Amino acid sequence: MPAKSAAQQKAAGAALSAKRGDTPKSELKGAAREMEESMTEKELEDFASTKRKGKPEHVKDGSS
Repeated sequence: MPAKSAAQQKAAGAALSAKRGDTPKSELKGAAREMEESMTEKELEDFASTKRKGKPEHVKDGSS
C-alpha cells in the first residue's frame, strides 16, 4: 500500500531506519514512532518507497 502523503512517506522512512537499527528509536516522534511499533519492515518499505512527486504534504483524516 503506497503512502497517501509526503508526510506519511517521510515518517515511514524514519520508522524503517529505526526498525533496521540505523537510527535510535528514541529519536522517533509522533507518527514515525507509532509506525515503527505497529508495522512490519515490509509494510514500512512499501510506504517509504512511494514517490513523493505529486503527493500532497498532508492528507486530512478520513480521506481516501
